[in-house]
Amino acid sequence: MSGGVEGTRTAQVRLALPHHIRNLARTAGELVLEVEAEPGGEVSIATVLTVLEARFPVLRGTLRDQATGRRRPFVRFFACQNDLSHQPMTAPLPREVVEGREVLTVLGAMAGG
Repeated sequence: MSGGVEGTRTAQVRLALPHHIRNLARTAGELVLEVEAEPGGEVSIATVLTVLEARFPVLRGTLRDQATGRRRPFVRFFACQNDLSHQPMTAPLPREVVEGREVLTVLGAMAGG
């Protein structure tokens, strides 16, 4: 994390999106998002998604419900070999993700048999 304007702290979060979401946003490969830390210096999935949706407005409502802010049912978040999907959206991300050493990966879960 680095210092920003007036003492705010920013993180360079690496984000990997599923192919169909990248197509919708008309982007390719891994994204790097500059995310301002919340009070207390933490970065969460919610803050990352806020930056993502600001940069790509077409993605609003695709990964989380616009009214409630909750994760869509078949969307999963992974980082550091852990499934972060069932943690609160405001839970701090692992330090490795915030420091840009690990990727926050978004996947669309499969259902059916």
